[in-house]
Amino acid sequence: MARLTKKQKEAGAKVDANTIYTLKEASELVKEITNTKFDASIDLAIRLGVDPKKANQMVRGVVTLPHGTGKEVRVLALVTPDKEADAKEAGADFVGLDEYLQKIKDGWTDVDVIVTMPSVMGKLGPLGRVLGPRGLMPNPKTGTVTMDIKKAVSDVKGGKIDFKVDKSGIVHAAIGKASFTPEKIYENADELLKTIMKLKPTTTKGIYVKSVFMSSTMSPSISIDAKLG
Repeated sequence: MARLTKKQKEAGAKVDANTIYTLKEASELVKEITNTKFDASIDLAIRLGVDPKKANQMVRGVVTLPHGTGKEVRVLALVTPDKEADAKEAGADFVGLDEYLQKIKDGWTDVDVIVTMPSVMGKLGPLGRVLGPRGLMPNPKTGTVTMDIKKAVSDVKGGKIDFKVDKSGIVHAAIGKASFTPEKIYENADELLKTIMKLKPTTTKGIYVKSVFMSSTMSPSISIDAKLG
């Protein structure tokens, strides 16, 4: 096991493993225990009482974080020529179609989100092997397959993130940066948690939100009161 640095030990000492903190307390504490030289990402891990293997218990959705993620999101718009101006105006980093399909086929995936139109989805099917594992395949449910390309690009650039429960029943999401104020961290986290609550499958039994942890890159995890409803 890797030895803890002095800063990591100090950070660990500030977090009581036996204490369950409120979301507001955690939003302040996570800043105190983050000592990285770079602007660390703030993440939430929410363990849900669902069985992701069952289609009717798959929790997946989108949320617009009030203060964005703090991360520069690189957007590729795969569109026909008549939509290129809309995509560029909304701030897409890469705009085009066939040349980018070829680049992806050759292994290029240097983007965070891909938005496209229904008519183009047929061309993306063969690229599922490349895009799927990286979470880059556009999906109508997350608003990334649409005729309103301008809105889709603006939403993603403005802090819209999509999330889904993983195989072990946990939703992982980046909700900000260590440079954010505690209020911004709190408001972003609160928005995500409220959205997850609204998506509770009717087929789940028992406790829906089992645990919530907040952490930053390389910091200890802070346990948050999961009694959210």
